Amino acid sequence: MTDFDGILTIFIAHPLLAAVPAVVFTTAHLIRPRRPALVAGLAWGAYAVWELVVKRRHVCDAACNIRVDLLLIYPALAVASIAAIVALIRNHSES
Repeated sequence: MTDFDGILTIFIAHPLLAAVPAVVFTTAHLIRPRRPALVAGLAWGAYAVWELVVKRRHVCDAACNIRVDLLLIYPALAVASIAAIVALIRNHSES
């Protein structure tokens, strides 16, 4: 397991931690309105809710050990986060 895997598995163990980037990106959008920041904030918020639902076994039973959904979710969160950071930095340096 790489360090990156360890960072991501913390969200599986503690789903509400995914609310941190959700709040950061949403707050950044409120301070400096940039659509990618809002999209990233909403995506992280939705992921936090989804991970909480999965952890509480509402969508699968104890046999839900292979998380194929994360093969789509993590890249989507990464793209949304990178796009938001780039948009916030680019627009910040232009002002």
